[in-house]
Amino acid sequence: MVLEEKLQSLPTDPGVYIYKDAAGRPIYVGKAKNLRHRVRSYFQSNRALDVKTRELVRRIADLEFIVTDTEVEALVLESNLIKRHKPRYNVLLKDDKQYPHLKLTVNEPFPRVMITRRIERDGALYFGPFLPASLARRTIDLVNRTFQLRTCDIDIDGKLPRPCLEYHIKRCLGPCVKELCSPEQYQEAVRDVRLFLEGKNKELVEELERRMYAAAEAMNFELAAKYRDMRSTVLALAEQQKMATSPDRDVDVFGYHREGARLALQLFTMREGRVVGRREFFWEDLSEEGFDPSAFLSEVLAQYYSTDYVPREIYVPLDFEDRELLERALSERRGRRVHIIVPQRGEKRDLVELVEKNARLAFEQRFRILKPDMQRVLEELQETLELPRYPARIESFDVSNISGTDTVAALVVCENGRINRAEGRRFRIKTVEGANDPAAMREAVFRRYRRQLEEGEPLPDVVLIDGGRAQLQAAASAMRELDLEAIPLVGVVKPPGRHNDVSHLLVHGRECDPLRLDAHSPVLHLVQMIRDETHRAAVAYHRKRRALRDFTSELTAIPGVGEKRKNRLLRSFGSITRIAQASIAELTPFVGRATAEQIVAHFARQREVSARRDQAASDGAFDPAAVTTSLVDPRGEADDLAPIRALDQQGRPLLSGTRRRRRATRKRE
Repeated sequence: MVLEEKLQSLPTDPGVYIYKDAAGRPIYVGKAKNLRHRVRSYFQSNRALDVKTRELVRRIADLEFIVTDTEVEALVLESNLIKRHKPRYNVLLKDDKQYPHLKLTVNEPFPRVMITRRIERDGALYFGPFLPASLARRTIDLVNRTFQLRTCDIDIDGKLPRPCLEYHIKRCLGPCVKELCSPEQYQEAVRDVRLFLEGKNKELVEELERRMYAAAEAMNFELAAKYRDMRSTVLALAEQQKMATSPDRDVDVFGYHREGARLALQLFTMREGRVVGRREFFWEDLSEEGFDPSAFLSEVLAQYYSTDYVPREIYVPLDFEDRELLERALSERRGRRVHIIVPQRGEKRDLVELVEKNARLAFEQRFRILKPDMQRVLEELQETLELPRYPARIESFDVSNISGTDTVAALVVCENGRINRAEGRRFRIKTVEGANDPAAMREAVFRRYRRQLEEGEPLPDVVLIDGGRAQLQAAASAMRELDLEAIPLVGVVKPPGRHNDVSHLLVHGRECDPLRLDAHSPVLHLVQMIRDETHRAAVAYHRKRRALRDFTSELTAIPGVGEKRKNRLLRSFGSITRIAQASIAELTPFVGRATAEQIVAHFARQREVSARRDQAASDGAFDPAAVTTSLVDPRGEADDLAPIRALDQQGRPLLSGTRRRRRATRKRE
């Protein structure tokens, strides 16, 4: 059907519509109470449209729509599709920070507590986010010392001959040895941990006190002393905990400041009546004509709370049309009533104004250097770094990996103080194995400027290297090999534990004299802005590469399917979902009949396993609703990165990489 026919056949139900360009790429996703009225309104000749909407309508070549039962379903689906497709004409929430949560794996026979930045529907319990992130590490250390849940990842069957060191230093109950800890005793400790993480300290203290007296009456004084110490610990730390599940003053406060096409958004996170964290978001390319603050705020809130913890109350600076609808959606997700409040006076209004004031300050710090005095800032940069030329073109490099896997690099180009996104480049590191950032940096720098020389493209006036002395020397080695030693190299060094700041700069050739800039220096703000953009680009590309690896690892786990056949299948079918649904006859032309039978059998086993799991859920064997928090898009720079678990020919799980040892006791953070 052509676009005109689709417009004529639109239903009047609520749902989501997707506009696509001539290449079939989604360029806008929207929700509607009445799809027919909403979609047709874009094409009415007598409607006054702003510049952004006129450009959107001009590019629409195709239309898709999805009907939902309610407006709430449409709102949630819209947020999911925006995060998946990142359409050009939607407001996109960009942030490279994902705060940690604590995961209690109640879906395992002997649960553990671990730090994670990925929240999934796996039957576990999640608590968080923890602001700052160090609070999560302190809390998990307290849990391990006090309640002594296991930290290993081995299969517990109680048949090991002796426990590991964790048991002897009293940080584990030792369920791996049958005589040391029974399943009932271990589950009792799990219940205590759950009460503690849920902030039910009063209930936990009463339970520990009851056990203490019961143990004393049974003349088991050693156990009674243990419960006494645990009770004292919980009482002492109850006031210091900032758990996200706390019932008192669980509030998020939003405020923003906008000038022209640029906007800074601030979020203050309050737990137990105290501000415990702050997040910042920035936009540089908003539509100046026809900007609708209420529509902007509605889209931002819907996207943000699709991937984060939902508090009891949300304070916003202005009302918006979908506020009640979003309240219902968030209430359904949280499992209790959520209020989105527009304070008009009093303490709550003062709090919103405070956040808006911080948004103005953040706007100044972020965008001050992009104002018309940029020439003066660049001249000051030239003088500060003692550059031979005016730095009209600055190029910046950063490397991203996790434990040496999926190593990538990113290049960002800054021309006359503005990021030129079209000039940015990404590099998949090919010659470096393992975690070797200097070697990866050398490869990226060498490949970049070798190609610039071969194609006669412009060279930079100065190159920024995100890293310390080792990365700077590696980049200098690559430039020396290309006879480009005359181009200045500057290392941007971060202070320990504060990766969003700049400690000092290292100019190649003068590494013994670190350059420390004033915190309010426009030069420092410019360097930070370029470094932040480079880091964001590197992390985004690394996530994409990692997602691609996880996405395709399922196929290579099937006997007979290697890299070539995997690529042939993905090119032919377009996705792993379509491959899983294909028949033997459809697969045979690409991989042969024998391998096609293996593929069909593999996915049939997976569907059978999934069906058994769903049946177990319906029979009450486990409760998927026990997940307290869920993410629509759980991808991120996770601390607990785990590939897709594939099945072998007997339906047993395959482990990625080297097989774990039976008695491994490595902690996960």
